[in-house]
Amino acid sequence: MSIPKIEVAGLRKQFGELVVLRDITLKVDPGAVVALIGPSGSGKSTLLRCLNLLVVPNGGRIRIGGDAFDFETGKALPRPKAQAKFRSNTGMVFQHFNLFPHMTVLGNVMEGPVSAKNMPKAQAEAIGRRLLAKVGLADKAEAYPDRLSGGQKQRVAIARALAMEPEVMLFDEATSALDPELVSEVLGVMRDLAAEGMTMIIVTHEIAFAREVADRVIFMRDGVIVEEGPARDVIDRPQQEATRAFLSHFHTRG
Repeated sequence: MSIPKIEVAGLRKQFGELVVLRDITLKVDPGAVVALIGPSGSGKSTLLRCLNLLVVPNGGRIRIGGDAFDFETGKALPRPKAQAKFRSNTGMVFQHFNLFPHMTVLGNVMEGPVSAKNMPKAQAEAIGRRLLAKVGLADKAEAYPDRLSGGQKQRVAIARALAMEPEVMLFDEATSALDPELVSEVLGVMRDLAAEGMTMIIVTHEIAFAREVADRVIFMRDGVIVEEGPARDVIDRPQQEATRAFLSHFHTRG
């Protein structure tokens, strides 16, 4: 039995009086794809940000690969260098692309390895060009972000995250800001990553995609995991009324 690539136990997060995550526990095996679904405000994005330490939890434990942190009351927070090392192990793709407008597409992809990992520029450029080819944008290497469509910008953002050679990829509503005709090109890149065995957690409202690509689906509401299981079981035969009610808004069978 393989050791989980991601392990979360008793994770808690609140902002002031607002409790956003309540004792979240989950495991993700190496190479598995887990889709997080649920209504807005259910805690999905906060969970992803906790995994990347963009948000520091109030309690619980997170382990990704060989690095683990405990977040207990009164315990000192991880040092910034330890946080940065931990964060570099997870590639994160956001709803909005956050590309540097003054850098070329290739410059955006190279920036992380050069500035965070002190990689020689020639090596970073070779990796950047390979990854741009991987996401179908080899011909856009010298273009600037303002010349790209939303789908192209998001594919650059994926290449930029992959350039850090993470063990895990986290996608937070990566297609929700895109025009409908551009969604499929981004989902295609994510589908390819899944086929290659990248460990991924995907927050998405693309239920048909989750059904097709994810190994497991987790349904969250009000900061708790309501239901989880094999993707097709949860989506086609949900056991909880809250899950059934949420999925009733989507047409997923195909």
